[in-house]
Amino acid sequence: MSQDIQNSAKSSAAGHRARLRERLLGGGAEALADYEVLEYLLFGALARGDTKPQAKALLARFGTLAGVLNAEAAALKQVKGVSDASVGQIKIAALVARRMARSQVQDTPVLGSWQALLDYLAIDMAHLTTERVRVLYLNARNRLLLDHHFGDGTVDEAAIHPREVIKRGLDLGASAMILVHNHPSGNPEPSRADIQITRRIADAGRPLGLTVHDHVIVGREGHVSMRAKGLI
Repeated sequence: MSQDIQNSAKSSAAGHRARLRERLLGGGAEALADYEVLEYLLFGALARGDTKPQAKALLARFGTLAGVLNAEAAALKQVKGVSDASVGQIKIAALVARRMARSQVQDTPVLGSWQALLDYLAIDMAHLTTERVRVLYLNARNRLLLDHHFGDGTVDEAAIHPREVIKRGLDLGASAMILVHNHPSGNPEPSRADIQITRRIADAGRPLGLTVHDHVIVGREGHVSMRAKGLI
């Protein structure tokens, strides 16, 4: 490649980056398409050159922007042209999103900011490839005391023991809790095991003054509140 062609390519790439930056700063959250968001993230990993091929390859592999951000590092690096530096840019963006969502949950009463809670859970869990069980312990003002990761696996006594859930809540001085887990299949509808373990925990906590407000199941297709479905 001649020097003139190289210079022309560099100039074109720089101009493209500048145009994306202008659209981002001037147009707000919807100014860029998903692949352009990824392009912009990857600029930090590649000082010069075109990041569009990597961005489109990532979306083709993982389906959505959220799927890319939540993908495992090893899986990201299997995509052609994606380096360790590129993975770092993607994972720091995912971390920022989680921290922002978590701060919205921590700073206000959970039951009064339900959508913020759902956003936080979706960002953190909807794209996991294994089931994860968490319990959100709340104080008497329904503020978050602890978001506790109990384990990974199917929601039954192998993953979550009612006695351990209640004991942890009493140790914290919690007044209530919200059970949470994800369905890697994407479908958030509760199984019979989900319903049974929820009722066991609710029954165990009730005489001790520890209320189960809800059990939220998260999947790529959305979420289900067992309270809203009348299952608690």
